[in-house]
Amino acid sequence: MLLPASSGRLLQQIAVERTIELTFELPDNANQCFYEEIQSGIDSVLEFQVVTGGHYDVDMALEDPTGKVLYKDIKKQYDSFSFKTETPGTYKACFSNEFSTFSHKIVYMDWQIGDPNKLNKAVTSGSHAVSQLENYAVSIGDKLRTVDDYQTHHRLREATGRKRAEQLNERVMLWSLGQTAVILLIAVAQVLLLKSFFSDKRSRY
Repeated sequence: MLLPASSGRLLQQIAVERTIELTFELPDNANQCFYEEIQSGIDSVLEFQVVTGGHYDVDMALEDPTGKVLYKDIKKQYDSFSFKTETPGTYKACFSNEFSTFSHKIVYMDWQIGDPNKLNKAVTSGSHAVSQLENYAVSIGDKLRTVDDYQTHHRLREATGRKRAEQLNERVMLWSLGQTAVILLIAVAQVLLLKSFFSDKRSRY
């Protein structure tokens, strides 16, 4: 099946856009980097969030192919950084948990390469004849991206909330066990104290 020339251009624009979505483990005292080959003049958005572990914070740095630091921050729970590539080559995003000596963390990363609205702009720019099918495709694509973003953020919030609830439940249980142990010790001490009073009286007579 042959496609019109306008449809071919649209497919090329779709191919340029891609999203890297990862959820990975970051052990204590560890540093993990991700590499992506990107051409120059490409709009990109890098978003990350610490899902579980410690104080929900990591160090994050983004470098271009020349080693120039585009973004760097320490002990962040979540953040989003938008940039436009100036140099073609391999871009590096590193996450560090080296400041933590025992906290194992899980980090979510969403790296969008290319403008997600580029297809919509191309269709509505008037550079070629817009068919009803293309309009429907653009509308469905936008709605699917919105739904996917909502689902992803909902899953992250649910996972973070569940982990915090589990930690709170564990602390409450330990506190309850501690209180129970203290009450039992006090009860035993009182019994022994009262018993010593009666034994002293019997020894005097």
